[in-house]
Amino acid sequence: MPELKHKELDATFVGVDIKSCSQYRGIKYGTINKRFEQPTLKARWNGERVDCQQWGPRCPQNKYDIGHLLRAPEGEMFYDETEDEFQCLNLDITVPVDTPSDARLPVMIWIHGGSQIVSFGNGASKAGDTTRIVAESAQHSKPMIVVSVQYRLNMFHVGDGNGNKNLGFKDQQLAIQWVHQYIAGFGGNPDEMTLVGESAGAVFVHGLIVGGAPVKRGVLMSGSIHMSPPQPEVRAKTMLIDPVLAKLKAKGYNSLEEAPVQALLEAQAEIPIPSVFLQDDKCFENWQENTGNIEELVIGDCEFESVLWRNGVEAMSAEQIVDCFDKAGTSSNQLKELYHINKSRAPQCRHGAMDFMNDIRFALPVPLVMDRYTRGGKRTYRYLFDQANPWQASSRAHHAVDLIYLFGGFDMTMNPSAEELGIEMRRRFIWFINGEAPWTIHKTMAFGPLGDTREVDDRGVAARRRTRQMEEVKKLDASDVAAVFGSLAAGRISLHN
Repeated sequence: MPELKHKELDATFVGVDIKSCSQYRGIKYGTINKRFEQPTLKARWNGERVDCQQWGPRCPQNKYDIGHLLRAPEGEMFYDETEDEFQCLNLDITVPVDTPSDARLPVMIWIHGGSQIVSFGNGASKAGDTTRIVAESAQHSKPMIVVSVQYRLNMFHVGDGNGNKNLGFKDQQLAIQWVHQYIAGFGGNPDEMTLVGESAGAVFVHGLIVGGAPVKRGVLMSGSIHMSPPQPEVRAKTMLIDPVLAKLKAKGYNSLEEAPVQALLEAQAEIPIPSVFLQDDKCFENWQENTGNIEELVIGDCEFESVLWRNGVEAMSAEQIVDCFDKAGTSSNQLKELYHINKSRAPQCRHGAMDFMNDIRFALPVPLVMDRYTRGGKRTYRYLFDQANPWQASSRAHHAVDLIYLFGGFDMTMNPSAEELGIEMRRRFIWFINGEAPWTIHKTMAFGPLGDTREVDDRGVAARRRTRQMEEVKKLDASDVAAVFGSLAAGRISLHN
């Protein structure tokens, strides 16, 4: 049972030893005094002995079995599911065992995804278990620390439309401030911090970088602000706040502030709200051009990200899909040709629609971000994740499958090629977090398929992604393209695909 005396925080933290690591769970980094209020920094414990052996509460949320998407074997996905809206600003710190407090190790800060509504891949889940990557970093003689952050989600993140907004994002900003100020006491180096996020977590990480986070490196996995740009406050009010409030009033509550937690969650489920979004804020101004303070960036996508919309799209008729593409106006015929949209061939239409959605929200933004950050003088590395699901290869390299490999929280010994690829992926990320090149800078790293890991050139990328189609789409009117995507996606996203 490790004990760490932290002078600046005036506390003794008592953690757990697991897998050659010491882990301090559920450390409060912030305080919420009232629903929808700004968080404040938790800076001192007044000599307290702090029990960090249990996971801290996560933000209240409706239950989603993320095993549906990951195809994981039946069983517990989360190690703990305690929830508390006022105690959810906590983080978990995992360090190699016997790390001295003056070690100055590089730090990875993990921001989990989950459509900004649920905890998908947080530290208390097998999809975000940080112990293996930390243990392997020490085995490779490149030890590092991982900090996994919990923050507000769903309507607790959105706000009530009366001032405070983007509260989960502001929680994350506070957590980064906390880590920067206090990680040295855990053996970390505040000058060598890397922000890493997947899906909605990558959207947050991109926003944090744009907002000037004091980090040296960033990793965007299957997401960027291009995937989910900040929306006007009036849209949040119309699409999220007002519908939830109407449901609450029908239950006898006059405001979002007074409603009990369970009523607020039930109202969201009744609408339903499958995801939320960031709202326009000053820190996101000029996000397309602002590259923040980082020096290096890793960015990549999975081969089949659009699985998120599969059930919804497969329920559409060919005529419905054609109608969606017709919303592109003068660009519609070209888009139909590029993605093989033919009203007499329904299966072809469905596949084409899925390919289009995959490219617009995930694949196409990768070279756009790379180009901007490269022009900004940043070292930029690209990867493609093409390794299929380790338990059900027919599911392909779908959205979020890379978490299984990055963290190695599940037993994959039944699939040796998958196990080996996970080891190699973690090794490359460990290099990057330690300030070393993860692969050749002008090459693209391809993880998979079939357990193979290799660098590929532009021709290799074109063999794995629809490069020709995306180059043509870039020439079209962006509003036409967005109209098609919006029509296809409306009400069809789900983690249960």
